[in-house]
Amino acid sequence: MTDAPPITVIADETAYAEAVQLALDASAAYYADGTSALDDDAYDRLVRGIEAYERDHADQVLSQSPTGKVAGGAVVGDVPHLVPMLSLDNVFGADQLLDWAASLERRLGRPVTAWTVEPKLDGLAISARYRRGRLVQLVTRGDGVSGEDVSHAIGTVLGLPDRLADLVTIELRGEVMMTTAQFEAACAKRQAHDGTTFANPRSAAAGSLRTRERPYVCEQTFFGYGALPYPDDDSELAAGLRAWPHSEVMAWVAAQGVRTTADTPVAGRVVTTVAEAQTRVEEIAAARPGLEFGIDGIVIKCDQAADQVDAGFSSRAPRWAVAYKLPATEKITKLVSVEWNTGRTGVIAPRAVLEPVELDGSIVTYATLHNVADIGRRGLMLGDSVTVYKAGDVIPRVEAPVVHLRTGDERPIPIPQVCPSCGDAIDTSQERWRCVRGRGCRAIASISYAAGRDQLDIEGLAENRIKQMLDTGLITDFADLFYVTRAQLLGLERMGETSTDNLLAALDRAKTQPLNRVFCALGVRGTGRSMSRRIARHFGSMAAIRAADAAAMQEVDGIGPEKAPIVVAELAELAGLIDKLVAASVTMTEPGIPEAGLASLAATSSASAASGEGLPLTGMSVVVTGAMSGPLEALSRNEVNALIERAGGRASSSVSTKTSLLVAGEKAGSKRSKAESLGIHIVTPEEFATQVSAFL
Repeated sequence: MTDAPPITVIADETAYAEAVQLALDASAAYYADGTSALDDDAYDRLVRGIEAYERDHADQVLSQSPTGKVAGGAVVGDVPHLVPMLSLDNVFGADQLLDWAASLERRLGRPVTAWTVEPKLDGLAISARYRRGRLVQLVTRGDGVSGEDVSHAIGTVLGLPDRLADLVTIELRGEVMMTTAQFEAACAKRQAHDGTTFANPRSAAAGSLRTRERPYVCEQTFFGYGALPYPDDDSELAAGLRAWPHSEVMAWVAAQGVRTTADTPVAGRVVTTVAEAQTRVEEIAAARPGLEFGIDGIVIKCDQAADQVDAGFSSRAPRWAVAYKLPATEKITKLVSVEWNTGRTGVIAPRAVLEPVELDGSIVTYATLHNVADIGRRGLMLGDSVTVYKAGDVIPRVEAPVVHLRTGDERPIPIPQVCPSCGDAIDTSQERWRCVRGRGCRAIASISYAAGRDQLDIEGLAENRIKQMLDTGLITDFADLFYVTRAQLLGLERMGETSTDNLLAALDRAKTQPLNRVFCALGVRGTGRSMSRRIARHFGSMAAIRAADAAAMQEVDGIGPEKAPIVVAELAELAGLIDKLVAASVTMTEPGIPEAGLASLAATSSASAASGEGLPLTGMSVVVTGAMSGPLEALSRNEVNALIERAGGRASSSVSTKTSLLVAGEKAGSKRSKAESLGIHIVTPEEFATQVSAFL
């Protein structure tokens, strides 16, 4: 988060006029059906550039300029609002938030004693009018003075009940948006209907809410953020709503059966200082990647009604509230090409090559496309303008094409007919295409991975040696390594007695590696070092792992209903390789963990739960950052993570509200700063070593 937001630089009067028109066109499209030639970040930069130019050239300001106007001057609809629906002013960092709060308190002539901090939802602002508890009208924000009647959508929006708990006449305000699941479902329906998809959840919500005659219905969700009595209402409830703190108003709204963010990780919270508000901002920002709905900032407002009344309004925004904008996680850029790569398990994965775009603080050139079916569902074409999404540590992904920006020059994405790695046939029986040779296609990569330091740690087994053994037919997979004889190795070119004996000794040591490393060496999709440790600790033996069905596999922490069947299927596919490992006397148990019997697998696999009792890190999510020192200095990061899990904890790579403990060495950087802002307990490597000394 920066206190100096970038702007679009406008050079002269002609460029200024063009910028104003572009902003008006983008705003009109955005508030009409959710489409726009500009993403949110580009639009904000453009408007800030217009504002900067107007400050320096007051004599050139155009009357149609979007600055100082609700919805950027895009007039949509003719239903007057009972009370104007205004925009919010923005701040872009902690210093600007402090300046805004200080200015507000100077205006009030007193300190603000309570602030409400809540997410700024990225949806379509709606006024929902109720009479005697029954929903009678829905109106969009429009230009803030009047909006469009979209009452035909009544009954299709979750979280906005047809009837309230009380028979009251009231106006609720909130955002209509699509959750991640609702957006995927809407895209599937549109794809089936006309072969296109929505650009993003907001445009999908806006378009779906306004459409009256679409042959399919797209589910949406309402999140309330306020309640207003009718201006002429002098009832006891109306008086209460005008006098209650905002937090109490929202509690009343939720009690009426209306959805709010109260049951989410970013629920509104009342704090007493700006410093506490900033801390809550950081907490909400950290939770952003895991939310089921989009937010583009955090709203900080006076909680007390008296403060709001005394602060008043400007022409476009309340003076008692401000939006703390977060870095954009979504941008529009061009899909230049698609690369096809075969992974070490034989899966053929497409990767989007993009025109470079700055997204969430980094330059993005590549993004995930998942698989061929996903490309088809999204209707992507080369040359498309596409929405690219990124949040937190998540790999960027292509969300959808921006269909209304197509020029006619777009062309279909070439789909490979043979494996791009070996040229053999492709198994297309599942959504994730695979080379028919499976792991054999990238055998060198698969064996190198298994022999790596964090798996079997077979010292001296270089890639060129693996290739040599594959070419001579000594091995076909990494299990065959344990059957190679001294005579066979000596028969290889440039293999002397010393190097042969060293490799055989390394292979003997590899046989004694614990189950978690052996399992990791298998390279099962969806598992890595941490997950392999959890699986090994949960089941205790390879036999128990292989006997587990999908339901039993879901008992492992971190394995859900989607991943469990994949793991089970992969293990069945690897049966031959595992059998060879067993026959070679490779270790198939996890030290110190009792084997989970078949009876316990069918029940709750309680062995893992019992094994965690009394451990110092039980139930804790631990993040390690910076350079380790003291007893941890000689350990690799994976070895430290293994130590965490031996002590009963769960190793994580990113700091969030779920983090219990941060182990911070020298040069800890941003993770330490985030942990401090979230109030997470921080220890030095030496302190942590003392805490888990029994497991070192």
